[in-house]
Amino acid sequence: MTPAPGRRRFQDRLGYRVAFLLAVVLLPLTLISMFKSVAVIDESRARSEAALMGETMRAASGELRLIQRAQGAATVLSNAIVPLVPDNDACSALLHRLLEEERQYSLIAYVPQSGISTCNSEGKTFDFVDDPLFQKSSRSLRTSFAVKPVGLVSGASVLIITHPVFDDAGNYLGLVSLSLPHSGLRVAEDSGTDDHQPLTMITYDSAGTVLTATRQMDDIGVAIPKHRALAALVGDKALSFSARAMTGDPRVFSVVPLVPDELYALGSWPPLTTGATDGLLGSVPILFPALMWIASLVVAWLAVEQLVIRHIRKLRRSLRSFAGGNRLVGDIDVRNAPLEIRDMAEAYVQMTDTILHDEAELEDMVHQKEVLLREVHHRVKNNLQLIASIMNMQMRRTHSAEARSIMRGLQDRVMSLATIHRELYQTAGLSDIHSDELLTTIVRQITNMAERPDRRFAVRTEFADIRMTPDQAVPLALLVSEAVTNALKYAHGLGNAQAQLWVLFQRVGETRAEITIGNSVDAAAPASSIPPTEAATMAAQGTGLGTQLISAFAMQLGGSVERADTEDSYELRVEFELRPLSSAEERNTEPDPETDAD
Repeated sequence: MTPAPGRRRFQDRLGYRVAFLLAVVLLPLTLISMFKSVAVIDESRARSEAALMGETMRAASGELRLIQRAQGAATVLSNAIVPLVPDNDACSALLHRLLEEERQYSLIAYVPQSGISTCNSEGKTFDFVDDPLFQKSSRSLRTSFAVKPVGLVSGASVLIITHPVFDDAGNYLGLVSLSLPHSGLRVAEDSGTDDHQPLTMITYDSAGTVLTATRQMDDIGVAIPKHRALAALVGDKALSFSARAMTGDPRVFSVVPLVPDELYALGSWPPLTTGATDGLLGSVPILFPALMWIASLVVAWLAVEQLVIRHIRKLRRSLRSFAGGNRLVGDIDVRNAPLEIRDMAEAYVQMTDTILHDEAELEDMVHQKEVLLREVHHRVKNNLQLIASIMNMQMRRTHSAEARSIMRGLQDRVMSLATIHRELYQTAGLSDIHSDELLTTIVRQITNMAERPDRRFAVRTEFADIRMTPDQAVPLALLVSEAVTNALKYAHGLGNAQAQLWVLFQRVGETRAEITIGNSVDAAAPASSIPPTEAATMAAQGTGLGTQLISAFAMQLGGSVERADTEDSYELRVEFELRPLSSAEERNTEPDPETDAD
């Protein structure tokens, strides 16, 4: 359904429709781009995680070598120390020499089943009876690893490697313990890190306690994940993941177990696709395609606005102005517009030129028609006045009062017709007549002709400004002329008062009008008071010709005559339907039947 002309909706605009269609067309490509972006980000993250795991393993290889070397040393030492167990000094001397050769250890000790170690690299006595690590190693009877936050000698965190000692008969004698400080565990020199991907690495125990770090301990927030506890990152297998560090920076993390359930290495570095994942675009991978989609719509809108809409807006303003009656075409310069719009503008200019030319010709024809019609009405009026003048000359030569009275009545009717034609050529239009101007002139002319020094009239008129077609104005004027003439003949004032005459023309409802003509009468006035000439006139009019003419004019108007007679007044009323003014214009365009018949 087409909306009302005054109702404008935003979605009806050309720019909106073009942008909407473009949005629908580009939406699948945008979605594909979003999915591809997410896939690229995921693939990049996976590559970064895989690369980090490899780098973490290489970086931890140094620590693993030290641990494996310590494990081998513990195994060898458990066999070599058996003969020296009875000789405490020889045993301690052996362990001290070994410590001198292997500086990475902080303490090497033999702990018998009693838990009191007197054979150690320090030559001191150490009590391990209540040590949970000693108790655990004594129960396992195999090579064990344990992390001790505070070493007996170093006072720092140490990794303790223990190995059981058996005699030749296979009896359990105790265990050998090697303490490896975490400060000695460092990133391997062949880790392959560079300035672009700096690797940060920490070690921690199964409880989540950070033991060592490649950074200062107060600057390791960048190496610890923000939303995942270190204690939750324990297990037998290596794993990699991407998360934000405690500092809020995006990082890739990789966990490598050095000693399962005991010691772990956590490596981290920035994502490989740092430039694409930092900031807002990195946090929302689909944002960039979405912004490109929106930007394409804005560009399409601006392009349509620049290339099409602004030129169409010029044409629209000019069209509305021209349709509203302004015949100045205005500024419709569309030289920079596309070819189709330029063709449209040229066609519009040609159309307006044609319309203006045709209107000028029509106005000229209408003007000529008005001039001709006015000339016709003017000539008819002059001819009627000429006839009235001839009749006046004839009346002067006529000696019969009756003939003179009849000719005067005819003269009055001819002058009424002349007055009507004078109004027709003096009126502003040809299809309608102002009834108040026409009736005022007719009443004034008839009363001036009827008044004499010894016979004056008090005339009251009320005429509404009703525009009428000539087909109704002519019979109305003739009816008023005839009725006023008769009313003046029979009007008498009460006593010595002036005779009263009133003529009213008013609307009745929306489409009807009523003409009222009345005069005062004096039934007691003696017949002798009427002059002989007037008596002869009244006698001549007694034939009923005036009444017949009034009835005939009323029928032409489409109404009927109503009379009201009282002791002191007489009124005549005619109510009729007003014809629409358009009927006169349509009548002027209808062909003449007689001409067509010819």
